[in-house]
Amino acid sequence: MIIVKIIGGMGNQLFQYAAGRRLALHHNVPLKLDVSGFATYTWHIYSLKPFALEATQEATPEEIDRANPAGRKGLSGKVSRLCRKLRLPQNKVFWEAKVRPYDVGFLKAGPNTYLDGYWQCEKYFLDIADDIRREFTIKVPQDDASRKVADEIKTVNAVSLHVRRGNYVSLPEVNRVHGTCSIEYYQECIAQIAQKVKDPRFFVFSDDPEWARDNVKIPFPTTYVAGNGVGRDYEDLRLMSSCRHFILANSSFSWWGAWLAANPDKIVLAPKRWFTDPAIDTRELTPPGWLRI
Repeated sequence: MIIVKIIGGMGNQLFQYAAGRRLALHHNVPLKLDVSGFATYTWHIYSLKPFALEATQEATPEEIDRANPAGRKGLSGKVSRLCRKLRLPQNKVFWEAKVRPYDVGFLKAGPNTYLDGYWQCEKYFLDIADDIRREFTIKVPQDDASRKVADEIKTVNAVSLHVRRGNYVSLPEVNRVHGTCSIEYYQECIAQIAQKVKDPRFFVFSDDPEWARDNVKIPFPTTYVAGNGVGRDYEDLRLMSSCRHFILANSSFSWWGAWLAANPDKIVLAPKRWFTDPAIDTRELTPPGWLRI
């Protein structure tokens, strides 16, 4: 079987599931989810239950220990990197280093692999894109407030604009890794959308909607979407993906909002700087056709 470690926010969890699903289908073996990290992880909660996933079974502690015996000691990444250096088979732990774009050796991982990484590139699952879009359909009925916004989105040239703050701002250790997109970035993106989209109407999504309302000034009709906080962020993702065009934050959450959108003519603007460390290669983080600003 393939076991994939699920951790981080909803966007990261979707990437992890998609990569695990691809490798499991490649080997025609079951996919199980390791969600044990959420017992001590305080930044986010497990967020995949609202989705129509094919693989929902959680790996048992015994299965996790057999697949990733070094994991409890924090050695899984070191073990896997050593295996790669020595050209040993990758039959147990397959670790994705953050500083590398798409790993062309991904499908060489064996049918009994524990996946530990972020997998932030569509190439990991592009050849099963239709399956992923189907499984990432949200099965929870839409509430009245979100349905009202969704009905509005359908009638206009809707542009999703995402402002990611939360622990990017509140936790210094996270801020040092990610940083935040500047007001100048959003202003440039809004100007480019205005040149390309007739009568745009902006829908602003943020984990800090009051800050977004006070600081992101948009000279077009704008709806600041609020009310979908922790445990309900799938509602924002569903609304985002209903829009026609997209301005992303440096966030996997808004990445998925754009990727899941069905509009074939969508304009997607994303920040050039995704992480604060320039050594992290993000050239393949966004699909071809998305514009980096």
